[in-house]
Amino acid sequence: MRKLGGAALKRLVLETLGWALVVVGIAALVLPGPGLLALFAGVALLSQQYEWAERRLEPIKKRALGAAAEGVETWPRIVISVVGALILTACGVLWIWNPPAPEWWPVADSWWLIGGLATGATQVASGIIALALIVYSYRRFRGGEA
Repeated sequence: MRKLGGAALKRLVLETLGWALVVVGIAALVLPGPGLLALFAGVALLSQQYEWAERRLEPIKKRALGAAAEGVETWPRIVISVVGALILTACGVLWIWNPPAPEWWPVADSWWLIGGLATGATQVASGIIALALIVYSYRRFRGGEA
């Protein structure tokens, strides 16, 4: 009986995490973030339980790896990606620091850096993940060439 409860709990955790990653991945396809990677991770988890997810896993993996390869195809793309990730991280640090609204801010101070610590932490984490993915993509698809 105890083993059955552990299996049910494991399935619940994996499915919850899988669906959460799918939702985040779909959102990150249009918002900043590693959308295809999150979508792939979510479908990979769900493929352990669902046949439909298993059928869709390979095409998503192919698109995610294709996008990763394209991202490091040329030096300008690499530089733009790294700069974008650093800007995202810097914005997150700004959100965490939460300085007062500047004098030029045209709307109410309550609209300055909405979200506070949670938004900042998410931006910093996204920037770090983006940098890690750039390094991974560079090493995998360019072989670490200079």
